[in-house]
Amino acid sequence: MASSTNRYDAIVVGGGHNGLVAAAYMAKGGLRVLVLEARDRVGGAAVTELLGGVRVPALAHTVGRLRPSVANDLDLKSHGLALVSPEVRVFAPQPDGRAVTLWGNLAGSVESLRTWSETDAAAFVEFDRRVRALSKFMLDLGEEAPPEIKAPGFGDALVGLRLGRAFRGLGKTDGRTILRVLAMAVADFVAESFSTEAIRATTAWRGVRHTAMGPWSAGSTQVLLADAAGNEGGAGETVFAKGGPSGLSEALASAARAYGAEIRVGVRVTQVLTADGVVTGVVTEGGEEIAAAAVVSGLDPKRLLTTLVDPLTVGPNMRWRAGNIRTPGTTAKVNLVLDGLPEFPAAGGDARLLRGRIQVGTTSIDAMEHVFDESKYGRFAAEPVLEATIPSLVDPTLVEGAPEGTHVMSVVAQWMPPKRAAADWAAGAQDREAVGDAVLRSLETVAPGITGRVKVRQVLTPGDLETEYGLTGGHPMHAEPGLDSFFLWRPLLGWARYRMPVEGLYLAGSGAHPGGGVTGAPGRNAAREVIADKRKRRK
Repeated sequence: MASSTNRYDAIVVGGGHNGLVAAAYMAKGGLRVLVLEARDRVGGAAVTELLGGVRVPALAHTVGRLRPSVANDLDLKSHGLALVSPEVRVFAPQPDGRAVTLWGNLAGSVESLRTWSETDAAAFVEFDRRVRALSKFMLDLGEEAPPEIKAPGFGDALVGLRLGRAFRGLGKTDGRTILRVLAMAVADFVAESFSTEAIRATTAWRGVRHTAMGPWSAGSTQVLLADAAGNEGGAGETVFAKGGPSGLSEALASAARAYGAEIRVGVRVTQVLTADGVVTGVVTEGGEEIAAAAVVSGLDPKRLLTTLVDPLTVGPNMRWRAGNIRTPGTTAKVNLVLDGLPEFPAAGGDARLLRGRIQVGTTSIDAMEHVFDESKYGRFAAEPVLEATIPSLVDPTLVEGAPEGTHVMSVVAQWMPPKRAAADWAAGAQDREAVGDAVLRSLETVAPGITGRVKVRQVLTPGDLETEYGLTGGHPMHAEPGLDSFFLWRPLLGWARYRMPVEGLYLAGSGAHPGGGVTGAPGRNAAREVIADKRKRRK
């Protein structure tokens, strides 16, 4: 049993961005908090790593989905967080030498789309309005803990009233629309607005990014609307943190410490301790037992419930349910150190176009679906669909000290075969080379000669994302964001209120509502529930 000589109100397992958000909110609420992070730095996958003498994003390369309320509540600006929003949000070069370009202002996007279709350019105005309106409801949904379904109380009634008010705020037309489109394939959703294939594919991308879904998969529209919650409508977010993702993570850690939280890195938790079905603390890899009234996990729910908690305490049914949470990681990450800025003919020499997200392979809905099909049947695609950024264009500090002209390119590659075990991926250096070569083949179609500019290449397969960053299956969102893992069903029906099936155990990571991405919302919402339970016990 954990010693009570150094007892905490709450121990946060995992110092990823959600774990840090939860710690900061709980410490701000007066709780004595300890964060334990297995790696030698905080941030989880939202970190900046050294590669070839420069700094590159580990996985997340943008942070624009961070909830403004989180940044304001924790005063992250005073803790060093500096954000940069380039003028261009999306640049999607096409095989014919043109590009679909979406800007940070609506007028710029409309003007750019006119080169493709006057009709689609005009339609983008309504598409942008619709996405903003519908995603505003998704944002409101994410602000609340889902209601209790087993024994709802007065608080759940208030949640229902607030959500009902938010739904009525949509109006009759958008209210009917959101009920109709949530389960829709994103391919159908964008086809209601646009006729040009390149525009359809470019706008549909956010409905499948980081998922094991294709554009024709049911529920992918819900993914797009969740991605748009709290940011920029049809164009989507493109916001960088100065210093890379670590700029955000370090600001969160600084805020948590300022409120009194203690953070230890290089400490891996191997067990959550319980007594009579109640959490009592944790055990670290070094054998130290640390007592706490609550354990708040920033890990994915499958890892938490199947590896850290005693099977007898969890019970066979819950352990079986947790083991079946879908985590089919289909995302690989490739970081490139380049000796010069790559040439994209579709950009026409305008470097501004390369400062946002660069989408490669979003040429048509069917082309994207064919790449997804390769993954679905356990095969590598010869040319995966990519989302790339060149963060050194907006943040030169990433390449300080490197030879002049050096740039960093951060590439998310989709779709990898999800059926391989993480151990198989991790064992295969040959697979890493195959993934890296496939990414460069895709890049060569829109940036000829880029391979010759590569000085250092780092490839992270789904297996690497699991072994290095603790993402079960290599899934960046901790669980597939389908409709079977949405709102009341995330991570499991009956356990969506951040409290896990062991008293005193909470889930604060991306596997909790409202889901993945660098938002901070699951961590904030979980912290609120921990604080509320603490107050109830005091009464």
